[in-house]
Amino acid sequence: MPSPRGKLLLLDTASLYFRAFFGVPDSITAPDGTPVNAVRGLLDFIARLTTDRQPARLVACLDADWRPAFRVALLPSYKAHRLANAARNIEEVPAALEAQIPVILEVLSALGIAHIGVPGFEADDVIGTLAGRDPGPVDVVTGDRDLFQLVDDSRDVRILYTARGVGRHEVVDESVVAAKYGIPGRSYADFATLRGDPSDGLPGVSGVGDKTAGTLITRFGSIEGLLAAVDDPGADLSPTLRRKINDARDYLAVAPDVVRVRGDVPIPDYDDTLPATPAEPEKLVELGTRWGLDSSLNRVLNAFNPAPADA
Repeated sequence: MPSPRGKLLLLDTASLYFRAFFGVPDSITAPDGTPVNAVRGLLDFIARLTTDRQPARLVACLDADWRPAFRVALLPSYKAHRLANAARNIEEVPAALEAQIPVILEVLSALGIAHIGVPGFEADDVIGTLAGRDPGPVDVVTGDRDLFQLVDDSRDVRILYTARGVGRHEVVDESVVAAKYGIPGRSYADFATLRGDPSDGLPGVSGVGDKTAGTLITRFGSIEGLLAAVDDPGADLSPTLRRKINDARDYLAVAPDVVRVRGDVPIPDYDDTLPATPAEPEKLVELGTRWGLDSSLNRVLNAFNPAPADA
C-alpha cells in the first residue's frame, strides 16, 4: 500500500551541491562578494524538483561521514584518492564550496526541510534506510549510480539520476536498469563490485566491464554464485574469466559490503513533511538578505505552496 502521507523525495544533498558549485557561475555572490553559487543552485534544484515531482515529504540526506571506517577497514582504497588529509580523514573539497556548506545547513533548517546525517555513515546509507522502510512512492535524487541498487517497482522506489542535469534527470526504475545492464536492480551492487569504480577507489575485477559484469550476474545470480562456479570445473566459464575472478577473490570477499548501501542506519527523530511555512521565518529573512538568496528562497517557497489553478 502506498504511504498515506504521500510521495517521499530523498536528496543526495552533497551530489546536488557539488553539481551546483561546478555548474552555477562563481560570479553568483552575496552582497559582500562571498560566492553562494552552491547555495543558490541547490535551492533552485529543490524548487524545480518539488514542482516537477510533487512530493508530500522531503529529506535532505547528508554525509556525516563521507568515508566510513567500516568501509575503509574492508577496502583501504575506498575513496582514498579524494583525501586532502589522510590523518584526519578529510575530503578534498574546494574552499569556496566548503565555506557554503554551513550556509546550506542554516537555510535548510530555517526553511523547515528535514536534513539528516548520521555519524559513521554516508548519505547513501541514510537514503537506503529511509527508502527501505517507506511504503513508497519514493524518489531518490542523485548523480551516483550505486543507488540504482535501491530501485524497487513493487514499492515505486525510483532514482532521479542527474548525470545530464537536474532539469533533465532520468527516471530509473527496474526496467531501465535491466535495459542498461541486463540485470535486476537488486543485483546492481554485485554488478558494480565486479565492474569497479575508480571514482570510489574500487578496482573491480581486471578486464571485467559493464557487459561482462552484467552477463556474469545474469548467469550466476550473485557474486557468491559466481565464486561457486569458479570452484566448479563443470561451470560455464572460460579459462580466462575463471582465472581473473579467482585472482580477485580477496577483493570480492570484502567489496560487496563496501558497495552495498546500508539499510539499518539509526535515524534520529525527524519530520519529513514538506513545510507549508518556514520553520524560522525571521531567520530565513536574515539569511536571504545576508547572502543574497531572496529570489531562490522565493522559488522554493512558491514550489512548496503553489498558487491554486484558475477556476
